[in-house]
Amino acid sequence: MPTIQFDMKQLTVQLDTFSSTVRRFELGDLAATPPGTGSGNILWVTDSRVWEALAGPRSTQEIRQAMSPLMHNNDRDLATAPVSTQIPRPGKNVLTIAAGEENKTWEQVSAIINFGFSLGLARDGCIIGLGGGVVCDMAAFAASLYMRGCKLVLIPSTLLAMVDAALGGKTGINFGGFKNMVGTFYPATEIRIIPELNQTLPEKEYRSGLGEVIKHAFLADPVLLEMLKNNRTQVLAREKSALDELVWKSLLVKARIIEQDFREQSIRAHLNLGHTFAHGLESAAGFGMWTHGEAVAWGMVKAAQLSCRLGASSPEFMQEVINLIDSYGYRTKAEDVSVDALIKAMLMDKKKQSGGVRFVLQKAMGDTFMQPVSETDLRAVLSEN
Repeated sequence: MPTIQFDMKQLTVQLDTFSSTVRRFELGDLAATPPGTGSGNILWVTDSRVWEALAGPRSTQEIRQAMSPLMHNNDRDLATAPVSTQIPRPGKNVLTIAAGEENKTWEQVSAIINFGFSLGLARDGCIIGLGGGVVCDMAAFAASLYMRGCKLVLIPSTLLAMVDAALGGKTGINFGGFKNMVGTFYPATEIRIIPELNQTLPEKEYRSGLGEVIKHAFLADPVLLEMLKNNRTQVLAREKSALDELVWKSLLVKARIIEQDFREQSIRAHLNLGHTFAHGLESAAGFGMWTHGEAVAWGMVKAAQLSCRLGASSPEFMQEVINLIDSYGYRTKAEDVSVDALIKAMLMDKKKQSGGVRFVLQKAMGDTFMQPVSETDLRAVLSEN
């Protein structure tokens, strides 16, 4: 039976032998030392883009102040400077890795592990990942390997990471030109949710997160779905009440699913709605050409079209999906990528079983299923650009 505890401030989820606690943190507590961990036994991992966004001159003074404990001792005065063009240097226990999906590699994970050894990080130490999905995935992967597993805390800095990457225990890197092909299951002990960090995001990155929010709404939350339809202005304006609601409702959808199926033997695969298409697009187009959320939104359109073609769903439901995706300004066509390249990439998908790829599809909102699809049907849907 699910054991989730939830109150809009804290969400505790039991995942196999792990327990993950998601907490609504105040901005000023961003750099707080996790309970039971000495301040000298922590390795912070972020990337160059996140560091500049949160600690640099384009950030707000409140966020820079919250980041000041992570700055080099000689640079902490920049946190309170009203105007500065300088970017503070990271402190001695902060590693900034290269940013971007294309850098989600073995080399980066090795750099994290080597940095931990250089700090003398013990097995009871803690790796804290501060950043988007790429940072969360790699910090968690490194933590799962470091001395066969050390403590892990994640602080997602993007909407996408808050509602998706940070919760659930999946870690991983890209390999051989394909997305998330190597990884482990290793949930964070604590996940700190600070919705105010979304104010630092470029519009493109914020909309990337909304792609996953829309997916969660179609999977299991009709109230969230209606909110997305009827409060688009508030959602796109990042109003505080709207942000809090869509983050926590999305987290609850995911938590209820993953607690039932931590290792993705059945229902957890439903979270991959749109993702077989999306991962194929990200690989075929080249990592970084589409954000993950943009690709998921496009993938949901393709999944709706495929379900309708197979006779599993109505044209009206297909149009409902397309209309919502379109209303948030997502691209619904991928004319710059060949159908052959997309199919080749999708055939490498992790959801492949017995040589065939199973697609996550929907009959209607909340009615999700999986089935293998012929290349003929797949090619027909991909050709609808």
